[in-house]
Amino acid sequence: MDSLSIVIPAYNEERRLPQTLDRILEWVRRRGFGFCEVMVVDDGSRDQTAALTEEYEKAHGCVRLLRNPGNRGKGYAVRHGMLEAKGEWILYTDADLSAPIEEFDKLCRAAAASGAVVAVGSRAMDRSLVAVHQSPFREFSGRFFNLVMRLVTGLPFRDTQCGFKLFRADAARQIFALQKQDGFSFDVEDLLISKKLGLRAVEVPVRWANVEGTKVQLSSGVQSFVDLVRIRMDHRGNGQ
Repeated sequence: MDSLSIVIPAYNEERRLPQTLDRILEWVRRRGFGFCEVMVVDDGSRDQTAALTEEYEKAHGCVRLLRNPGNRGKGYAVRHGMLEAKGEWILYTDADLSAPIEEFDKLCRAAAASGAVVAVGSRAMDRSLVAVHQSPFREFSGRFFNLVMRLVTGLPFRDTQCGFKLFRADAARQIFALQKQDGFSFDVEDLLISKKLGLRAVEVPVRWANVEGTKVQLSSGVQSFVDLVRIRMDHRGNGQ
């Protein structure tokens, strides 16, 4: 793989972003891509996230800042980045790098081996790879959400919410052009759209370590369950 865009949705990430960008840029340098861009999508941050990214943009030609029109949600931010990306493949990763950037190689190999155009990083396929766990309540909530998600949507994935996914660019443009969810349930919608379009997706176990400072509130978690029904209703039809 010679051409890659990396999309990082960011909301009030001034503390964690410098370490994340430094690590990604060093990894990009070692890999020697023919083309690589690192896109930080600022979702209406109230801190110095945008200003900090602009500093990196000036110092490193491969860094780009995209701005959302206010705080629109993680789903909006990822869609914005995906539709602006110029690489032949597009990786989206959380700003805390809870899945190390080096795990990209696993997604890349799995996509190549299976002919998939979407590779989904998963914490659930091999839980021995989880170095730092979430709280028991959040882990239980995640597993319960995934159970409900599979019952409602019919998707086979064991972990849709890990923020580490790779898309071939042509598939990303098809999928994200149809995405309606702006909140945290967008991953489920994108995978359901992928299934509806007949695009192959593969789930891949990745290393993962919880990083404190989640932006997911209890109300957002409850809304995610409501969103599942809306997603299923929005995407009824062939392929379901």
